[in-house]
Amino acid sequence: MNPIIEVKDLSFSYHDGTKALKGVSFSISEGECVGLIGPNGAGKSTLILHLNGLLPEAKHNHVSVKIAGEEISKKNENKVHSLVGVLFQNPDDQLFCPTVYEDVAFGPRQLGVNEEDIRSMICKTLEDVGIPGFENRSPHHLSGGEKQRVCLAGLLVCDPKILVLDEPTRDLDPRGRRELSELLHKIPMTKIIASHDLELIVKLCKRTIILDSGKIVADGNTIELLSNEKLMIEHGLEKPHSLQHIHPHN
Repeated sequence: MNPIIEVKDLSFSYHDGTKALKGVSFSISEGECVGLIGPNGAGKSTLILHLNGLLPEAKHNHVSVKIAGEEISKKNENKVHSLVGVLFQNPDDQLFCPTVYEDVAFGPRQLGVNEEDIRSMICKTLEDVGIPGFENRSPHHLSGGEKQRVCLAGLLVCDPKILVLDEPTRDLDPRGRRELSELLHKIPMTKIIASHDLELIVKLCKRTIILDSGKIVADGNTIELLSNEKLMIEHGLEKPHSLQHIHPHN
């Protein structure tokens, strides 16, 4: 079966010469939930921005990002945007309408869905993410967790094939983190979760990719990698509390 995400030898430098990604290669199968971890500055957010063409790589022949078998290009960027939903670190970066309804309706309207269908889609999606009846609320008066759910609803209503989440629990309290974890667990689509919240990664992701200084340093079973204290410390991370009792095989 062809992978739904395929990244081959992806390198990227910012205008100031900073090398953010150095020859990154991996593939993800449909339905996988993959953790992406690493210290600050590892290149996680830069990698995420490449996955739906928000930060197109320098066009070299040997560089390739394919989504559902299609290479990201100017010609098909709209299609790629519809396949990949990205939840950014700060919900306020994604909320710009006066009501929850208008925010969640934005995507379907861009896709040309008629208003009657949009209304029923929004009603169902808000229920799915645990905030039914929020249509007329102002996004900017909501709690951090509620804002996060509105953003998630705005992605899910467009029915993407892949969900990419950048630090989804960053500003949430323990209850908010637990509720988001349960919600994400119920969403069956392919997911990539970039996070410093390693307990979330342990709970949701069977597989984890560790990125450091723009390179993949490990890619494998989450429990095996995250319980390897030596590996974690080497790359600016800590073994999660829930795995303290597990000792990796030497």
